[in-house]
Amino acid sequence: MIFSSITFLYFFLPFVLLLNFIVRGRGRNLFLFVVSVLFYAWGEPKFVFLMLAEIVFCFFVTGLKGKVFYALSVIVPFGLLFFFKFSDTFPIGISFYTFQLVSYCIDVHRGRVERQKNLITLAAYVTLFPQLVAGPIVRYSDVEGALVGGGREKSDSGVSFEYGVIRFALGLGKKVLLANVLGEFVAEVSGLSGRGLLASWCYAVAVALQIYFDFSGYSDMAIGLGAMLGFKFPENFRYPFISGSIGEFWRRWHITLGAWFRDYVYIPMGGSRVGFARWIFNVLAVWAFTGLWHGAEWNFVLWGLMFAGLLVFEKMVKRAWEKIGGGFRNGAAAAGVLIVRHVYVLWFVIVSFLVFHNTDLGRAVLDVASLVNCGGLVTDDVNMLMVSEFMVRNRFVVLAVGIVAATPLPAMAWKRFCGWIVGYKYGRGVLQVVESLGVVGILGLCTAYIIDGSFNPFLYFRF
Repeated sequence: MIFSSITFLYFFLPFVLLLNFIVRGRGRNLFLFVVSVLFYAWGEPKFVFLMLAEIVFCFFVTGLKGKVFYALSVIVPFGLLFFFKFSDTFPIGISFYTFQLVSYCIDVHRGRVERQKNLITLAAYVTLFPQLVAGPIVRYSDVEGALVGGGREKSDSGVSFEYGVIRFALGLGKKVLLANVLGEFVAEVSGLSGRGLLASWCYAVAVALQIYFDFSGYSDMAIGLGAMLGFKFPENFRYPFISGSIGEFWRRWHITLGAWFRDYVYIPMGGSRVGFARWIFNVLAVWAFTGLWHGAEWNFVLWGLMFAGLLVFEKMVKRAWEKIGGGFRNGAAAAGVLIVRHVYVLWFVIVSFLVFHNTDLGRAVLDVASLVNCGGLVTDDVNMLMVSEFMVRNRFVVLAVGIVAATPLPAMAWKRFCGWIVGYKYGRGVLQVVESLGVVGILGLCTAYIIDGSFNPFLYFRF
């Protein structure tokens, strides 16, 4: 079951929200566990027992003392993860719930959180359906306060149901109205035997935007659903395409995954508090692992190592710049360097997502080569050029909207509008009406698109 489906939107979700208002006390975690298992079993009935077995295993092994049991609590979940990654069998969401289980086991061992003595409560945390199959990666400490423990409600999460509804609607719009439409354009251009330079660049931009809106849209929906249920999930994206460095890009893209690798792999390996050669090894190891987390195909490994190389390059440039006392007194020069940095980031991000998108490395090379007007995909055939240009014109509006929506500009404009409207006597009431109409409008448009269209995948379900 996916969030952008009629079954979820009009049957499963209303049913869950209604019962969530009714069920209280000790029964709430059991209720969350049951509905989450039903949600997961809808798409992966045969693998639900694998997930439950891992939860039971980690529940008992964290109650045993000794380094052997601690090692088993990490090795067994990771062993199962890589077994399925390197086979042709892909249980939905295994990467996400494995990381949640392992982080819980490590945090218990390190004394960062208390071991959960109620199996149902631990199971409710791991299986919590909003973030189960595609993140964000939620740590136990993130939601511990909102779970029911000891027969009493713990501290409030600090989120509202209304906020959750708005956040979910925005995520649904990203997914259905942007990611899906961009995905159709990507599929159309991929089917061409040749294309021109303009179509190649529009295709590459569409690939990056589709991945972004697909995953950030899902994260927004998960955060919104969590808020509706009383949980505050961590942010997962903060406008990554405005970054001025690859390092900054990864502080803005899939934030919970980057934080997980930082806290549980990179820092324990020594992080940056080691010699330069060892630091390079740490970066390469972490990013190779990041690539393998996405899949066992070579394109994911190359994708991860590409970012590792860029991060090492940036570190070397920064060290060299500091040695010569780098700095700009001329404002124009500083602005020029800033523009160059943004162009450099966008170029490599676009190239990286062409690699990420293509499990066939040969096809990825052709896609990248077409950006510089060379390679087998570039054609001089007039008819083919006309077809590719027609596709671009047909999707130009959604490409333009996607580019703007990937920046902070819409949020800034909305914030300014809110600040202006609340200054009037009935401004807050008008604002609530506008928000309500916006939610209903997005839901209506998305519903119409889902019913009318057939292209509605979630890219990150395969991870």
